[in-house]
Amino acid sequence: MLKKLRRKFVAIAMISISIVLIAIVGTINIANYISTNNSLDARLELIAGNGGTFPDLSAKEPDMSDDTRESQVSGTEESTESTEKTALQEPPSGTGDVKPPEGMRQEDLNRHGISPESQFDTRYFTVTLSSAGDVEKIDTGKIATISSKTAAEYASKLWDDGTYGGGKSGFTDNFKYMTVDKDGSTMYIFLNCQRELSTIKAYIWASIGISTLGLIVVFLMIYFFSGKILKPVSESYEKQKRFITDASHEIKTPLTIIDANTEVIEMMEGENEWTKSTRKQVARLTSLTEKLVFLSRMDEEATKLMMSEFSLSDAVLDTAESFKAVAQAKDKKLEINVDEGISYVGDEKTIRQLISILLDNAMKYSESSISITLKTSGRNRMITVWNTVDESANIKKGRQDILFERFYRADPSHNSKTGGFGIGLSAAYAIVRAHKGRISARSEDGRSIEFMIVL
Repeated sequence: MLKKLRRKFVAIAMISISIVLIAIVGTINIANYISTNNSLDARLELIAGNGGTFPDLSAKEPDMSDDTRESQVSGTEESTESTEKTALQEPPSGTGDVKPPEGMRQEDLNRHGISPESQFDTRYFTVTLSSAGDVEKIDTGKIATISSKTAAEYASKLWDDGTYGGGKSGFTDNFKYMTVDKDGSTMYIFLNCQRELSTIKAYIWASIGISTLGLIVVFLMIYFFSGKILKPVSESYEKQKRFITDASHEIKTPLTIIDANTEVIEMMEGENEWTKSTRKQVARLTSLTEKLVFLSRMDEEATKLMMSEFSLSDAVLDTAESFKAVAQAKDKKLEINVDEGISYVGDEKTIRQLISILLDNAMKYSESSISITLKTSGRNRMITVWNTVDESANIKKGRQDILFERFYRADPSHNSKTGGFGIGLSAAYAIVRAHKGRISARSEDGRSIEFMIVL
């Protein structure tokens, strides 16, 4: 049980961390792609706005004649006002300021990393096609790896795909293209973005690799520290199971003695209401201790069931048939619907005990009618136990899985009239889980309850 709890804790922690990490890495990579794509679009717009060539963004230093230099040196002959005017009229040299093209601001250029050097490291080519799709002009002067023939093929392919007219853009191979209307023709601008795409791919793979390595490290740390955290819980749980087992064995001895003494008293003085009550309570306590020991053993993962193939139909039918007399004595109707020929690989003894627990529970709390059904659904075996319940049982509509909790009683007063302890369904749950099955409880109307077992 604790191993399952540890595995669930590690799984939940890893899933949570993975989701957060995927969100972070995905957001960073998407933001990186968007930023790179916007920078490429900005360069294409610069080329398109300049008629198909990258504009000259260099900051030119003003030429100064000898007279100007002498005038600046002999500042004592000029007035302060004239010097200030000259300084205002001359642009400072070496500042690196760039005059942005029309339609773009200086902030846009800086944000997209466009500088005076960009015109020298930008590789592109243009192809102009007529309205009929014929090549009118090819310019491959700014790229060495593309010939005129290859450039024409790139443009013709886009034309054949219906990509013509202004304002369209996209990727083809290692190029990003943009279409521009030009006097009735379409100019295709192809910008080489192999370096940018390679950087994006490398960043994606690096982030995936680092994230995977990080998850492995986090998994090892969580797995190690979860053992440390759950160690006190494990020790407490083991002590609890040991206490239940030891206490049950210790209780059995005085119960046996009490039962034997009661029997002797009845032999000597005859049976009376006091001896009957004593024997009844001894039987209740004996049943309780046996169920506690059974639950304790079922919780131990080392407990091995005797798995073998047997007829599930016969097991259910035989167990249910034995309750017919009980139902008749209590004036209740028991309906049995079992399909024949259904086999199962499991512990036949505990499966029979499971059916007995559910039918015994139905006999205790049923108002009038009880039914048990066995059928197949695909590869699964479906066992259904249904019974009506009295209004005093406090059964609400919907799922009632709380009934499988130990010592839970629907009656808050824990009235012992029914003879139950609130651990029978817990034992049924443990048996089903030991067989890797599922069990659930549900009430559709608040006046009946259905237990569904899937094996």
